[in-house]
Amino acid sequence: MNPTDARQRDRVRDLARQVAEIAGGTEQEAIRRRWRDVNALRKPDRAPVWTSGSPPRPEPTCTDPYIRGVEQRLIWTLATHDIGMDDVVEGTFGVPADLGIAPDRFWGPEIRKIKPDTPGGAFIDDPPLKTEADFDLLRQPLFRYNEAATQERAERAHELFGDILPVVVLCPPGPPLLRQLGSTAQELRGQEQLLYDVVDRPDLVHRLMMFLRDAVLQGMDQLEQLGLITPYTLLGPTTYSDPIGPPLVDGRLTFKNCWIMGNNQTFCAISPDMFQKFVLQYQKPILTRFGLCNYGCCEDNSDRIDRILTIPNLRTFVCNAWTNLDKVIAACGSDYVIKWEQKASEVVLPDDTAAIQRHLDDGARRLQGCRYQIVMRSVTTLAGHPNRLHEWTQLAKDAAEKYA
Repeated sequence: MNPTDARQRDRVRDLARQVAEIAGGTEQEAIRRRWRDVNALRKPDRAPVWTSGSPPRPEPTCTDPYIRGVEQRLIWTLATHDIGMDDVVEGTFGVPADLGIAPDRFWGPEIRKIKPDTPGGAFIDDPPLKTEADFDLLRQPLFRYNEAATQERAERAHELFGDILPVVVLCPPGPPLLRQLGSTAQELRGQEQLLYDVVDRPDLVHRLMMFLRDAVLQGMDQLEQLGLITPYTLLGPTTYSDPIGPPLVDGRLTFKNCWIMGNNQTFCAISPDMFQKFVLQYQKPILTRFGLCNYGCCEDNSDRIDRILTIPNLRTFVCNAWTNLDKVIAACGSDYVIKWEQKASEVVLPDDTAAIQRHLDDGARRLQGCRYQIVMRSVTTLAGHPNRLHEWTQLAKDAAEKYA
């Protein structure tokens, strides 16, 4: 091994030791218990606090592409832990199972993106289902598990630091099937066209959603048969919980042992009746295959709370900055977990934190007696306030403790 390779190896092994030390600490025991309690509808010591944002962090130094990628993951873990939030740090290192897809085009027709003309611009969907005839191109995806390639991935990570962070193969029940359905429908048909279709061509919307529902259910059957499913904890600790679902058969998990994250962002502009007709009825057969469901994302669900509460296995209702908190509290009480999400722009942009503190105190006071989480996502900039995530986290924890 040349000196450069040795330095890179030593670098990631040192980072791995830091992660392992955090994972095994008493602080992590309290954090895990906090999430398990709230997600089991038990009263935690206080509401857990979490953000998907990350503060400024060191640049990776390794030059080998694989080791550099590992280094970036470990640096991210350490940086987010430093914020002080209730971040669950696992003492393992996950590698994804190789699930080769046939055909190469996941849904049949090619999903294309039009690149922006200006730096920093947004991609535009170029949906393939432009005419009714194009719907005949749709094909259900098939998974082909490559055990040799998966084992190679696991062995490579194990050789690097498996004695420090045990390596586990992950086959999460989230991507690549995108079980909220709307995002896939948008890519295939186009956002604007879908909103016209619910009025002008409802038959095409039903056809597309029915196809996606059946394709996802078939894909779920394939993954269960492979016996590779691992718990759905990759989206962050907000779904960290007691074991759920029936006892394992031959040590294999089913989707009943997992969480599912659903939403209706693509169709948030349609009426509650249309939401029921074009979205929820197709999502329910998928959502109910899981043990517990977290529903909502960035859409305003104020006018369809009652519809969402009909999901039999619903555990977490996402109340973001656009959803009416009082309506959610009245409907959910302590029977569900309320994921109270903050508007990132109102956290990172102000020069002082007085308004942030007032907002957190007011919300925590109103949520007193509920089972809830305080969460902030979609942080893309700190707007010149490098310590803002640390400040927000402490303010949120203070508010949660004050009204525990």
